[in-house]
Amino acid sequence: MIEAAKIWNEPNNKSHWDLEIDPDWARFGHMATLAAEAIHRVNPTLTRVLGGISPIDSGFMNRMKEQDVLDHVDAVAVHGFPLDWNLWQIHEWPAKLAEIQDMVKVPVWVTEVGVSSFGAEEVQAWGLTRSAELLRGHAPRIHWYSLYDLPTAWEATTRHREAEGSSYYRHFHMGLLREDGTPKLAADAFEREADTMGLCQWFHYQDHRLDDAVRWMRRLGVRHVRTGLSWADSFRPQATEWFDRQMEALAEFDVTITFCFTPEHRGIAPHHTSAPVEPQEFADFCAAMVERYASPAAKTAADAHHEAPLCAPSFW
Repeated sequence: MIEAAKIWNEPNNKSHWDLEIDPDWARFGHMATLAAEAIHRVNPTLTRVLGGISPIDSGFMNRMKEQDVLDHVDAVAVHGFPLDWNLWQIHEWPAKLAEIQDMVKVPVWVTEVGVSSFGAEEVQAWGLTRSAELLRGHAPRIHWYSLYDLPTAWEATTRHREAEGSSYYRHFHMGLLREDGTPKLAADAFEREADTMGLCQWFHYQDHRLDDAVRWMRRLGVRHVRTGLSWADSFRPQATEWFDRQMEALAEFDVTITFCFTPEHRGIAPHHTSAPVEPQEFADFCAAMVERYASPAAKTAADAHHEAPLCAPSFW
């Protein structure tokens, strides 16, 4: 089932939002509010989560408060990678969470926490166990990033790529599983912490790993999954069929679905990080996806599907 809709991903990170176009996040705040209102109109009971921030920055959260964005969401989210990208140490996790918790009236979720195996698999396994120890009981949702390593033939979602040095290459080593699907040491560590952590796994358009990912998540005892439906991908051929397949495959889990990524032809700049020319179009996309996969009508269809297997697929 869909338990939450998340509005964007790392909006305060220049690799995921064009801060040259929108340096004070005014455009983002307006877009996020429109999206939150649109989601609420379709399903007033669905939890709306403000896109996970990276870095964890109280200044950004204060900006969202000034724009009244926080009045339109039911939770906010943070991302942390202290052993790879952040300028703080792993034992500071509780303090980093408290920094945001003290600012807001809604729950704070950790929708990405991760450690790469770039240097050594043993470091990743230790980092997973230590992260679970530090975060357990401090956040309603914790999602480990990620299940799979990023295939080396793909590009990481970041602006400067190889010019970033090891920071770029660490993107390819965040999984519990290697690119070929074989487990790392951290897979066993995760299974022991599955009562504490869910998983975050992005699935690319027509991702060949989807069915194997579901089998691995069952094996690891995963209950909570975070993934995304891309506004940009919605303009690809057979996009709806792909979205249907993805959401049907994940139907047995409690899913937080993230809406993000601007189509090149709909942004102020031709880039997935760009603010859209018409922010209402993003809100309309969010509403359409909630209507299809997380509305009361979708739930009714899901119930009928479980009672009569010959009915059309459902996605609640």
